[in-house]
Amino acid sequence: MANTSVASPPGFSSPSGTRSSLYRAPFSPHASSEAGASEIDAKMAEKLLGIALSKGGDYADLFFEYRAAGGFVFDEGILKSASRGVSMGLGVRVQKDDATGYAYVEQLDWDSMKRAAETAAQIATGGGAKLPVAAKAITLPRRYELDKVTLDVPGLEKRELLRRANEAAHAFDKRIIKVETSLSEEIREILMFTSDGRSAHDVQPLLRFGIRAVAEDGAKRQDGSSGGGGRTTLGYFEGKTPEWHAEQAAAQAIRMLDAVEAPAGTMEVVLAPGDSGILLHEAVGHGLEADFNRKGTSNYTGQMNKQVASDLCTVIDDPSLLQSRGSINVDDEGYEPRHSTLIEKGKLSAYLHDRMSANHFGISPTGNGRRESFACAPMPRMSNTILTAGPHDPTEILKSVKKGIYAKKFGGGQVDISNGDFVFNLTESYLVEDGKITAPLKGVNLIGNGPEIMRKVVMLGNDVEISDGIWTCGKDGQSVPVGVGCPTIKISAITVGGTKIG
Repeated sequence: MANTSVASPPGFSSPSGTRSSLYRAPFSPHASSEAGASEIDAKMAEKLLGIALSKGGDYADLFFEYRAAGGFVFDEGILKSASRGVSMGLGVRVQKDDATGYAYVEQLDWDSMKRAAETAAQIATGGGAKLPVAAKAITLPRRYELDKVTLDVPGLEKRELLRRANEAAHAFDKRIIKVETSLSEEIREILMFTSDGRSAHDVQPLLRFGIRAVAEDGAKRQDGSSGGGGRTTLGYFEGKTPEWHAEQAAAQAIRMLDAVEAPAGTMEVVLAPGDSGILLHEAVGHGLEADFNRKGTSNYTGQMNKQVASDLCTVIDDPSLLQSRGSINVDDEGYEPRHSTLIEKGKLSAYLHDRMSANHFGISPTGNGRRESFACAPMPRMSNTILTAGPHDPTEILKSVKKGIYAKKFGGGQVDISNGDFVFNLTESYLVEDGKITAPLKGVNLIGNGPEIMRKVVMLGNDVEISDGIWTCGKDGQSVPVGVGCPTIKISAITVGGTKIG
């Protein structure tokens, strides 16, 4: 990551760690086949790719996926739910010029896989059949190998973590009347073969913890939340304990009991470091994904090397952060993801590409072709998208505000990706008066346009923070885990939607 460094929390393994001895990857060389399934190897893949190209396709790939996932919800002293699920399948893609044929199956027997390859091949109806190139495995970085995946840890240990958080939140203040904690976990194994001779295999862990606390005082009721995780083990909780998260959630709920009606109008806004990067991700980052620019539907189409933001702003997409939620060793097309500088000192310098958009623009893929599962075709997506540090001290930024809003936590929002127009609601925000944070606010919405807001960045902090593993991004019906980050940001003017005029 440019200009910053991210240390591994206590308990995390180094990139040279080994995987759990209990988890047996189904696509690994020594894994036994599922009942009725065929052994997946390069020879079989070459046959399937040959079938996929038989109608005259230019390119084909195979995407095998195995996913095991689990979840726990602890509510008011009771383990309310516990779940475990497994899915496995194959997606076959064939490309002919700008057209794509896609088919998938959930059975890995030869007949099912052959039918999928034949179906995807129908996108091409002419021309000589190409022969696939013999696949060679690409060497991948090791950004999240773990000594033990969380799915191998007994459920009672995970229940205890949730119980501890629940108990600590209630102990924080007698006005905390309800607490819910949750833990979700998964291991995703992917195996890819491409007709141009690449193969890649990766095992991707994921952990997400969350807590919500509700406070009540008379007729007033507010809630607070906290959470985190990443591609990590339960060692995550040695750095940020369940009690720490409980205190954060409970303290927010208690503070917000005193929240006052939010002002409305155009005013200065200061965005807190870390999670505020979600505004950058949604209102700016999506417009930098190359499929929108290939189609000419992004506000950034045709703007390469032009000034699109304040010269304070440099925006990167970095998939290499150790065990971060958005990090990947390989994208879902078999390319190693690389660090991309998207905006440099305010000038647009790059888009995020998958194979199709890279071919269109005549460049190499950036390794940002991602998909939710084997049932989906890949598209350009962000990994860890970060606004890098600026020159200003955060206290200096706050002191410069006569009257404005301090946005600390973001909730849901709506964004028009084609032009960057957005509406975001804030779950925690404060009034800033004469350079000081004063009253907590309720009912705050930020309304604006992403590219315009980037031009209105007038101060940028030296305090970059990376969001603690909580965000999932949706696009065209597909969801993938992502990371965001930013320093403290001062924006000269945003429309604030509130209930109090003034």
